[in-house]
Amino acid sequence: MSFVRYNPEDSVISAESVVRAMWSGDAYTLSTFFTASGYTEYYTDVYNGNPSVSSSELQFDVQYGHIAGSGSFPINPSVRGYSPSRVVYGQYRNLVYGTETENFSFDGGTTTANQIYIINIARSRYKESIQPGSLNLTLKSGSATINLTDDSNTTSLTRFIGENRVFYIISGSSGNAYTSSAATTPYYGIMLPDLGFIVLDASGSLSPYIQSANLTTASAQYNQIKLWASMVSGSSSGSFQLQSNETVSSRYFFTRVKNGDFNYTTNPSIIDANGNLLFSTLINNPQTFITTVGMYNDNNELLAVAKLSKPLVKDFTKEALIRIKLDY
Repeated sequence: MSFVRYNPEDSVISAESVVRAMWSGDAYTLSTFFTASGYTEYYTDVYNGNPSVSSSELQFDVQYGHIAGSGSFPINPSVRGYSPSRVVYGQYRNLVYGTETENFSFDGGTTTANQIYIINIARSRYKESIQPGSLNLTLKSGSATINLTDDSNTTSLTRFIGENRVFYIISGSSGNAYTSSAATTPYYGIMLPDLGFIVLDASGSLSPYIQSANLTTASAQYNQIKLWASMVSGSSSGSFQLQSNETVSSRYFFTRVKNGDFNYTTNPSIIDANGNLLFSTLINNPQTFITTVGMYNDNNELLAVAKLSKPLVKDFTKEALIRIKLDY
């Protein structure tokens, strides 16, 4: 077996942004929202189908947080205010602001948002990040309906909280505000695409569009069910649309097969028991068929195999250039 080393100019690295539909089955629109039979005060899983069916997959979680711990039962009755809602609020405050002293605010810091809802996209769904401008979410309570999106198309600025990009939630569609006033504060929440979640204001101007009472199957402390119920109600006139974004790096290897290379086969099936060629035409006119390119390291260990779609005829009168693509 013969080997040919790749030269530096035989390899190049490229990267491209791949945008795909967020939900299972490459679905851009999610219009059915199923939950499991049991609830927890910390979060509620939302599936694209009945969780008892094996084909159903987790799409996102909904959560509720309160700065003082209201809205859920205490973890320890002896410790007033220490409850799941306070834990959730503190958890996301640390994730977003990196501190326990700065609180959520959706009007430029004038007013503290004491209550929040979180839509946390399943890690396997959003890949590297949420695609800005792809959010369309309909919430409905009674006759009140609102369509939410991010404001990525209303501003040319890239805003950050800490090291994370942030987009504000407004009334609109596909990153655009319905009206010019809808693109200004107070906002309905924030979307952090690189962290994979959306934070909504549970106490501000979004309140009319959130179900005012929990479902009969849930106790009063499961406040995140209110958001889920509003999404279910909104699916009759809208849906939940999102896309994911992922940077895929590719390395291309250009395998150059010169006319004098790889014209003789090492396949033992072409010789008889005495070591003679079974096909005499190969003596003066050797010919091979390239079907596979093996890639080895310096220890002659096989690392990767590239297979051609069909055999490539090779002899002294032919040269070939085979491009190999490795995605990672």
